[in-house]
Amino acid sequence: MVREFPVYHPPAAETRGWDGSSNGFHPAASVKAQVGNESIDFNFVYPPALISCGKYRPIPTLGFFLGDNPMKNPFTLLLLEVSFIILTTRVLRFLLKPLKQPRIVSEVIGGMVIGPSILGRSEKFTSIMFPVDNQFLVRNIGAMGFTYYFFLAGVKMDLSLVRKTSKKQLYIAIAGVALPCTFISIVAFSLRKSMDKELARLSSIGFICTGLALPLFPVLHSILKELNLLSSEIGRLGLSIAVISDAMGVGVMVIFEAAKQGEGKALAVVWYLISLVVFVVLTVFVIRRALSRVVEITPDGKPVDQAYVMAILLGVLIMGFLADMFGIAIANGAFWLGLAIPDGPPLGSTLVERSETVILEVLMPFSFAFVGLYVDVNAMSSAGWSGLGPLFAITMTGYVSKFLGTLITSAFFELPIRDGVVLSFIMILRGQVEIVVFLHWMDKKIIEVPGFTLMVLAITSWTAIATPFISILYDPTRPYQVHKRRTIQHTPPEDSELRILLCIYDEDSTAALINLLEISNPTLSTPFVIFALRLIDLVGRASPVLIDHEKQEDHDSKYAVSHTIHNALKNYQESKGECIEIHPFTAIVPNRTTYQDICDLALVKKATLIILPFHKECLDTLGGKLTELVRLGVRSVNSNVLNHAPCSVGVLVDKGHVRHTYMAFRNNVLHFAVLFLGGADAREALCYADRMAGNLNVSLTVIRFLSHNSEGDDEMEKKMDDGVVTWFWVKNERNERVSYREVVVRNGEETIAAIQAVSDDNNNYDVWIVGRKQGINPVLLEGLSNWSENDELGIIGDFVSSYDFGGTASVLVVQQQVLRGQGADSTSRSSGGFPCNPIQKVKDVVNPWCRLLGFGIS
Repeated sequence: MVREFPVYHPPAAETRGWDGSSNGFHPAASVKAQVGNESIDFNFVYPPALISCGKYRPIPTLGFFLGDNPMKNPFTLLLLEVSFIILTTRVLRFLLKPLKQPRIVSEVIGGMVIGPSILGRSEKFTSIMFPVDNQFLVRNIGAMGFTYYFFLAGVKMDLSLVRKTSKKQLYIAIAGVALPCTFISIVAFSLRKSMDKELARLSSIGFICTGLALPLFPVLHSILKELNLLSSEIGRLGLSIAVISDAMGVGVMVIFEAAKQGEGKALAVVWYLISLVVFVVLTVFVIRRALSRVVEITPDGKPVDQAYVMAILLGVLIMGFLADMFGIAIANGAFWLGLAIPDGPPLGSTLVERSETVILEVLMPFSFAFVGLYVDVNAMSSAGWSGLGPLFAITMTGYVSKFLGTLITSAFFELPIRDGVVLSFIMILRGQVEIVVFLHWMDKKIIEVPGFTLMVLAITSWTAIATPFISILYDPTRPYQVHKRRTIQHTPPEDSELRILLCIYDEDSTAALINLLEISNPTLSTPFVIFALRLIDLVGRASPVLIDHEKQEDHDSKYAVSHTIHNALKNYQESKGECIEIHPFTAIVPNRTTYQDICDLALVKKATLIILPFHKECLDTLGGKLTELVRLGVRSVNSNVLNHAPCSVGVLVDKGHVRHTYMAFRNNVLHFAVLFLGGADAREALCYADRMAGNLNVSLTVIRFLSHNSEGDDEMEKKMDDGVVTWFWVKNERNERVSYREVVVRNGEETIAAIQAVSDDNNNYDVWIVGRKQGINPVLLEGLSNWSENDELGIIGDFVSSYDFGGTASVLVVQQQVLRGQGADSTSRSSGGFPCNPIQKVKDVVNPWCRLLGFGIS
């Protein structure tokens, strides 16, 4: 059969066909089919809408220089579109980051840039970069991006938070949903006569009430993660409230979805509910059990096999298809599949690690381009205030009532007013999930393009306003800025116990940390209370978790390495009897906020000292060679702990001696050296070394560095140094294992030369103990400031731990607690978080952008 298409008909009132101006068919067009010598006419074969036809774009076989235009090739054009979309969002993210704007804001604006609101207003730009046939590809890839985003959100979501709900969280969640729904309903029904017919329906009003009232967990998690607030008190509270609200909102959304589908046929409601039940049963009782079986057969500590990962990622598309077929919405299918996956290792973490970058960095820019192609500010102008006024009033009512409802309930539970305001701002953050909801509303004809544009602009504006206010008003490090002294120096030796927080990043650092405790000389008269905190990067789940293993043993099976580490600590405790008391913990948190959990636990447990492994460590390998191990992300954690710790901090650089001391401890004398350059950190290091000197198997040498003719000395610091040194010498005067000497130097070069000479004269030191940097006479370090590579060790600590220094002695760098507003680091204590002064915070937000423009604010 040969089809002749199209058949031209002269334009007439009764028969309208091809429209040359629009390259399309009008309703009532005709088609002729010819079979052999017979022809058959088909009239009125097209639906009552304009059908657009485009030219076929042949794939060029020649290059640009031979006359072929690459823009005529759909695939080549798609590559250019990918590059342009990703580059646009990246540039906007770079420009808006100094203003504390979250990623969602830059991505929405990036999508709008290519849409009809900005660049898309030019017909030439649209015809070249985003012609109609390629827009189809962008929209479908964007829809796929949203599908996988919802899947990742489901994988990370922690439903166990619902079981751990406190009354405060439950009541704030209820009030934060009920109050906006009430006020939105009042405003909507009062303006119902002026609304569009579809918007005025009862089911549509219900959709809008729940959509505006619910704080959705995936959005809050992503923005709080950017703000480094996941591990903060207010961040945990916000996530818990969001999970509770989502749990309540699911049922309400199902009711209104069923009502909307029942507006056409009453029987559709029954089929929708049956499909929903079948889908939930399939997810919970079939898929969930199959995935749990995958976890069971995966060896401890190993990632899930790649075949299972690919099967699950393919399953996302299949679940989206089934959900759409049942009328449940594509995103719901992917999200529920994500919820069915056991969070954390090995399955959840493996899926997130292997797919998150591609989804967020490649697919999601398409998703926002998809949104941007719908957002049309000109359509809003055409609709006018009469058409959009009711929707705008409803939207404003929803956000304002949400803010006030959360604030009032927070005040009722005696949350500090500033924290209550911050929590209220967190609850009105909006993002990707709401945009998908708005697209669903368009599919249901609840809103059109002008209404969709209004809603997208509203949530972007609210989020853009709220996020900087959260940064300005909330300081996650404020609880750690204590006034009470928590140092070894100010803890009397005869005190009942020394409380230490031991941070463990991996199995390799465990032996060195245990042996450091051993040589620190715990005794019956001065026992140690150890809080051993195993730190795990948060992957495959959204909510940070702090596990107390004395109360929650069931978590051990999921984190086998933690179980091994805590068994080693338990065995050590049993060998020491009543001299050591160990309490094991595991913190599963993002690296960027790990310091908050460390500082918080140290504060709650009233620790005197935090001990951190250095981010580099030497490991023994075959042949007696040393291999350097670098722990990713640990350096920033250590720096932030040093900046914000509520007590003293020690950083252990293990080169092997500390790791092997326990085996040789009973047979050999260990040689320690204290490099005393003065200042608070040096005094703290000397006091810690004094505790070690009580061990009969420890030989201690203290070397004090003084400037020539007391040049550069701070009188107050010098007096405090003299007092501590005198106390130490008087106490250990008769201890033959302790020696003391003084070295006078003129500058940093002589300081380094003196330390090198000490090492060369006595090359059998096992550990160097040194203060970090507080209060050191600048003359002793003159000329060395540009040499240091590891600021967390200080200049001298970095030197004695470097390969240039030689030797295999390990290094312990000690920093004394810095009280609020005191010490050399008082300014930098806010470098990892936020300053305490709100005015300074505003300057910190504005200044980076001002510097881009060539001026700053003093």
